[in-house]
Amino acid sequence: MTTKILGINGLGRIGKLHLWHQLVENYFNKYVISLGRTAGESLEDLLDFLLVDSTYGHLERFMYGYTDKRLDVKILDQDKFIVQIGQATIEFLTEERNPKNIPWADHDVELVVDCTGVFLDPAADPHAGRGSLKGHLEAGAKKVLLSAPFKLKDGMPEDSTMVVYGINHDNYQADKHKIISAASCTTTALSHMMKPLLDNIDTQRILTASMSTIHAATNNQNLLDALPKQGAKDLRKSRSALNNIILTSTGAAKALEYILPEIKEIGFMADSVRIPTNTVSLVALNLTFRSQIKSCGEPKLTSDFINDIYKQAADKSQKDFLIYSEKQNVSSDLKGFKASTVIEGVETATKTGFLPLPNEEGKLPVTHAKIFGWYDNEFGSYVNSLSNIARHIHSQMK
Repeated sequence: MTTKILGINGLGRIGKLHLWHQLVENYFNKYVISLGRTAGESLEDLLDFLLVDSTYGHLERFMYGYTDKRLDVKILDQDKFIVQIGQATIEFLTEERNPKNIPWADHDVELVVDCTGVFLDPAADPHAGRGSLKGHLEAGAKKVLLSAPFKLKDGMPEDSTMVVYGINHDNYQADKHKIISAASCTTTALSHMMKPLLDNIDTQRILTASMSTIHAATNNQNLLDALPKQGAKDLRKSRSALNNIILTSTGAAKALEYILPEIKEIGFMADSVRIPTNTVSLVALNLTFRSQIKSCGEPKLTSDFINDIYKQAADKSQKDFLIYSEKQNVSSDLKGFKASTVIEGVETATKTGFLPLPNEEGKLPVTHAKIFGWYDNEFGSYVNSLSNIARHIHSQMK
């Protein structure tokens, strides 16, 4: 069997669940995971962390359900931190935190998925401060995949790109791109909601757009109120995630401009509302279209018309990435759901009005639409997309 090796830097929520997803998909058969430190008192403690999850349950049941099938877990080398889970070998590195010092070359790692959330600028100097994404390349990796959107200071570097699987992942060029961003969970969901509308001639003429993501809590929030960091501008980020609905910002609209360049022509606004749940979030998308009136006098862009666009996309162009649902879902129904977004069709709503044209030349029909899309911001929607991108990159490596 050919050895397919994946490096993972960081074992937080996304790093851990990315490993889970890859173990389920069984494409890679060896993993080298850099922690930059030890965990607990022993390798057994680290295994305990890996095998169970408060949100998704036990890895064995997640992979096999309630069957008699057992997940084979072995410690292969206590001193070198090497274990086996199922058919995969996993080696943990605990010495280095700076990417340029992680010995990827010594372990034959060519593709690294950076899940730390620390290194976001693809152009940053690998020798400055705590390091950068380029440091992984200096340490022997050939490609770096970031599990977050880039934070760019001077535009996108020539050797970097940002993709969402099922939308623009074919923009990745193996001979050119070395550092790739998988955007964010919200951008992933939002791009799959927007693409069917941009591809349809009757809904391409978007006048204004905005979205709010009703977003589950994440580990960068505080469990209880904390003293704001020095220089903090948004004091709400230091408040308790357990006890509050918290208004905050999101970079989803900015990232969307790169994923779907047509968005640059639209005044797209975005915000985030953090709520005290552990996963599954909801995009509330508001759009205003330049509309049409049918010969019978009824508006063309009705909720049924828009839902039909999503139904067709779910069956054809975005099959498996976008799901159209007419159920009355609640958030926990979508936990672990692999689709990038699930359209809540029963809540799609439209209203058509008329704007007066200059010089009394008539009135312009304008349709406002509200569309809801669920996404599992952890394992389901985002990690599924991230894992697909990782395999896509690896499959083109020579």
